[in-house]
Amino acid sequence: MSCGVRPTREPGVETADGTRTGRLGLLLEQFDQAREMARVRLEGLGDEEYLWEPVPGSWSLRRRGEAATPSAYGPGEWLLDKGAPDIPASEYAEVARQAADGMTITKIAEDWHVTVERVEQVLAHTGAPEPDNTPVTTIAWRLGHLHSCFAGQWEWTFGERRQEPNLLVDFTPRAALAVERLWETVDRWRDSVGALTDEQLDTVGFSQYPYGSDPDDPYISVVAGANLEFIHHMAEIALLRDLWRAGFASHG
Repeated sequence: MSCGVRPTREPGVETADGTRTGRLGLLLEQFDQAREMARVRLEGLGDEEYLWEPVPGSWSLRRRGEAATPSAYGPGEWLLDKGAPDIPASEYAEVARQAADGMTITKIAEDWHVTVERVEQVLAHTGAPEPDNTPVTTIAWRLGHLHSCFAGQWEWTFGERRQEPNLLVDFTPRAALAVERLWETVDRWRDSVGALTDEQLDTVGFSQYPYGSDPDDPYISVVAGANLEFIHHMAEIALLRDLWRAGFASHG
């Protein structure tokens, strides 16, 4: 199946040692370094650690029929927890930025999967910050979330743009298999991104991924956002591994 892209190099943006320094080159260099760091940090991940819940009620993988969250998803026996949609307090500044950039309240509500009234509450929020309602998650959840994001964004950018993103990844309770499948999906996405032209990077709606603002953004900003998503989730996974290794689980 053709991805509709062809390999290219940005003219005049390669140093003597072969390092790419154009805007796409810098993003790829950043992603490649983050991927290598993540690969090292995930070595030796076992099933028990993978599914360890740092606090009661952590979001994780659950067998179908045992999911504790109302919007858990997945095509197979194991589902990835997902709660009722809301805007975390940590994202209020991002919502304000979207509004300041001209995004309508209706579109912001669609972007975050919340009501228009909820967006208005966030934009009108003043005073002391609300408690952060971001859930505590397991390593399994964060790896599954990343896998789902990259699978969906590849399908709706380089694929047929028709498959439901929430049904693309068959989640597994086996750590080694989850890591193997994640890298296959991430590397496919990275190879496709690495072949983009400048025109494609500047194209608004080059990605039609339905869960987010991708259809309204130039693709270069989508790539930058994917880097941030990968880096921050892998950093959180690394912290969970540190806590596990330090014996935190035995005190929980």
